[in-house]
Order: sequence, then C-alpha cells, then structure tokens
Amino acid sequence: MRVLSGIQPSGKLHIGNFFGAMRQHLALQAQHESFYFIADYHALTSNPNPADVPGNVLDVAMDYIALGLDTDKTVFWCQSDVPEVTELTWLLSCITPMGLLQRCTSYKEKVAQGLSANHGLFAYPVLQAADILIFNSNLVPVGADQKQHIEVTRDIAGYFNNTFGETFVFPDEHIIESVAVVPGIDGRKMSKSYGNAIEIFEPQSSLKKKVMKIVTDSTPVDEPKDPQKCNVFALLKLVASPDELAQWEKRYRDGGMGYGEAKKRLAELLIEYFEPYRQKRAELANNKDYVKEVLAKGAQRARAIASQTLAKARKAIGLNYRES
Repeated sequence: MRVLSGIQPSGKLHIGNFFGAMRQHLALQAQHESFYFIADYHALTSNPNPADVPGNVLDVAMDYIALGLDTDKTVFWCQSDVPEVTELTWLLSCITPMGLLQRCTSYKEKVAQGLSANHGLFAYPVLQAADILIFNSNLVPVGADQKQHIEVTRDIAGYFNNTFGETFVFPDEHIIESVAVVPGIDGRKMSKSYGNAIEIFEPQSSLKKKVMKIVTDSTPVDEPKDPQKCNVFALLKLVASPDELAQWEKRYRDGGMGYGEAKKRLAELLIEYFEPYRQKRAELANNKDYVKEVLAKGAQRARAIASQTLAKARKAIGLNYRES
C-alpha cells in the first residue's frame, strides 16, 4: 500500500506535531511504501515572509530525518520541486464544482482565525487532491477531524473519472490513532500561531521555563485534583510510562501534591524523550547540503511517478494533440 502525507513548513515543529502526526508517519514507513512531502505551496496561503520559507523547509526536513525518517526507503521531497502537481491542480480545478469547495469547513475556520480570504486558501482542497492523486496514493493518514479532506479528494477523482474515463486511484483515509488534542502552555490546542508551543528540539533551559508556565487551576496543594482536566497530566500521558502515569494519577486524586512537582517531572521526561535525536539534529544543521541532496533525490523519485500520472490525465482531458 502507498501512504502519502504532507506537513506545512510554517515554523519550528512542536511536540503537538510529533505526537499528533509525525510519530505515526514514521511508524507507517516500516509497513508501507511511504511518500512524505514538505508542503511549501500550501504554506503560501498564510502569506509567510519570503525570507522565512527556505529555512522553514530545511527545519522540517532536518526534524523528520533526525527523528528517524528512512531516506532510502521513504520518498521525501519538497512540494515545489514537483511542478507536475500544480499543472494537475489546474486540470482538476476545471472539473471541480464550486459548491464542493463552498462546503469545505477548513476555509471558513481559517478565515475565522484571521487568515486572509485569498483564492489559494479557498482552492486549497484542489491542490491537496492533486498532491494525493498524482502519486496514486492508497492511504492518507489524517486525524478524525480531517476526513472531509479525503472525501473531497475522492469526489474530485470521481468527477474526473466519470467524465474522462478511469484515470485516478481512489484514496482511503487512514485515521490516525492519536492522543487527544495536545494542549499548549495556555491550555488551547498547541499551535505555532497561538504562540503556546513547545518545540521538539526546544533548548533545555527554554523548555523548562515553558513547562513551568503551563496553565493550571487554583486547586490548593492539599486538595484532590482531577487529572483528566489538567494540561500537565495531558502532556504527561505522552511521555510517562504506564506505571509512572498511574502513580501520578493516584497522587492527583489523593491530594497533597502541587502542580509544580508534576511540571518539573514533565520537563525531565520531555528532555529524556527527545534527547536521543538531538545529536543527529545538530549534525544535520551542520550539513545542510546533505539535507538538500536528500530532498533533491526524493523529488526525482516523486517526479518519475507524478509525470506518468499527469501524462495520463492530460491525455484523458484532450491535451495530446501531438498524438492525433
């Protein structure tokens, strides 16, 4: 089975990115033919500073490789290095009903969050469909709240196939068995845009300071506390062993424990969890030419497949006068 997923280079990756998606991506590469890309075209919908984009792309690449991405087995590339995707996006745009895009909730949510209402943001699902369909993807890992993205892709593939003949493979969603939403230090969903994130490779001193700032309630030390309503405990679930987590839960419910104690242990566990990957990440930061070479080779492998699918779609839609 061919698995495909992408991640936007919109800043330093954080532990919410890791536990929400990256960890599952890295696990899937051992079981399937994996295609993972850095979605820099998609990142443009939020109008990033052009000076930041190249560094953001390399940061994402270095994080994935440091955390265990198999660059020999897994096809790993930067989206803008495969121009066939944007041509297919136009072909798909010409058969995608406006009503389908107007029903997409992600556009409305992004605008409500303050992003500009540009065409790229509105037409984002078509580019996403091209990303998936051009590589004949079988499975697309998504969270349960992102099923609509795959449904839209299947609808677009259906419109094209029904109109011009069987051209595209219909992808299925692979629902990521993830933890609940990873809370940021302010209690909201961890997000770079909220400024509440703990980076995967956060410097240890900075990490400790951020953890100590995690919002908790005002329950006195002596009083019992509900671990299921605590942001610190939610993060402990990610990195503590089952036995240790059970001990913390008991201490919460028994009372006599301050949140500061749990925060200190959380900081220790986060540092321990990512420590084995820090040296590799530092080595990559000092050898960016290697990282660029990995992406270049990945793009070559990706284009070999994308060009075949695009040629099939061009012929189906009538862009093959040389053959007539």
